[in-house]
Amino acid sequence: MKDHHINIFYSDEDEGYIADIPDLKYCSAFGETVEAAVHEVLQGKAAWLETAKAEGKPVPLPNYRPTIYQVTS
Repeated sequence: MKDHHINIFYSDEDEGYIADIPDLKYCSAFGETVEAAVHEVLQGKAAWLETAKAEGKPVPLPNYRPTIYQVTS
């Protein structure tokens, strides 16, 4: 079974890492480390899914496909 993709990036403005799950609208979290950001977004995902279930709203199937690219100078 596929799972929802998690994006992780460093934010200079926030001075920490942002993790988000693009398939789950507004599901994102902050952490001072990559591990902390992932931990927080997984907690957010659990709450997101629980809320959707409680409200009878559909959960989107994993659909997001990350783009892999290389930056060259």
